[in-house]
Amino acid sequence: MSTAPPPTHSPGPLRIAALAAAVCLLAAGCSALGGDEDGSSAGDAAGGPGRDRMKIVMVTHGGEGDAFWDRVRKGAEAAAAKDGVDLTYAGDADTADQADLVRDAVRDEVDGIAVTLAKPQAMKAPVAEAEAAGIPVVGLNSGIDAWRSTGLLEYFGQDESVAGRAVGEKLNALKAKHALCVIHERGNVALEARCAGVKKTFRGETEMLYVEGTDMKAVGAAVTTRLRQDTGIDEVVMNGAAFALAAVESVDEAGSRAHVATFDLDDDLVAAVKRGDVQFAVDQQPYLQGYLAVDALWLYRTNGNVSGGGVSPVLTGPAFVTRTNADTVAKFAAGGTR
Repeated sequence: MSTAPPPTHSPGPLRIAALAAAVCLLAAGCSALGGDEDGSSAGDAAGGPGRDRMKIVMVTHGGEGDAFWDRVRKGAEAAAAKDGVDLTYAGDADTADQADLVRDAVRDEVDGIAVTLAKPQAMKAPVAEAEAAGIPVVGLNSGIDAWRSTGLLEYFGQDESVAGRAVGEKLNALKAKHALCVIHERGNVALEARCAGVKKTFRGETEMLYVEGTDMKAVGAAVTTRLRQDTGIDEVVMNGAAFALAAVESVDEAGSRAHVATFDLDDDLVAAVKRGDVQFAVDQQPYLQGYLAVDALWLYRTNGNVSGGGVSPVLTGPAFVTRTNADTVAKFAAGGTR
């Protein structure tokens, strides 16, 4: 979007689908109607005297209760509190429902929208509707290769292809020979790019295994079965902290000598790295992604700023967490911000 920032809207309440996890986050001292307890306007801090508070909606493809998305949300909440913004967060793993949530935000004339592009094609139409309504949309986490063509203003996240290639080089240094890269959501562009990146730089054999990520027992069983079938697999690369911990159990059940590595982390995963159960994790800093996305919309609305000039993404990773630096990361992971 190349137009100048339009004036702040005065939106009505956001209609969120019943199946979505949505919460309206208000700064301290504000009522649900947007006014302070003493009756003054809640928008004074963000929009100036007499104005309504800025309304921002974040719509992700993350399921409720997922620790990774809890970190994204915490970052978004922190930025909203700092900026005096009313934030509504909604997550839905179903692509069509995610698109509908964006359309709901457009109909309610919010001031900004942040979205993930796990499946970019499905989001093109609702993003175009937002653009036509003069609502800036930024991207985070997924879709780094598609954010500009989808019409987003800015993007915050990890270049998954770069991260995958870095993992491939890491495996080379560890002298691995046969990597099993497990994808728990077929068609998710971020997961596909990671494993493709591993394959590009890893000098050994890279094998993709597709599993049903909504069933953790099935994930574990599939990894166990494959390890039993091929004892030459010496590295299992997972795409999430919970999946990595399940893979550790699979390695034990299969009697395999394979090591486990993963993209993404939480406090349990950091502890597993410290114990040596997981070799390393790639941290894309989800808290930072949520924080920057909300803060960027506030900056655009209040000062016309565009991070990356609208042509380059703002990278939040990759960074490796290993036994050598796990203690440093652990204290933040315990607080739910890493």
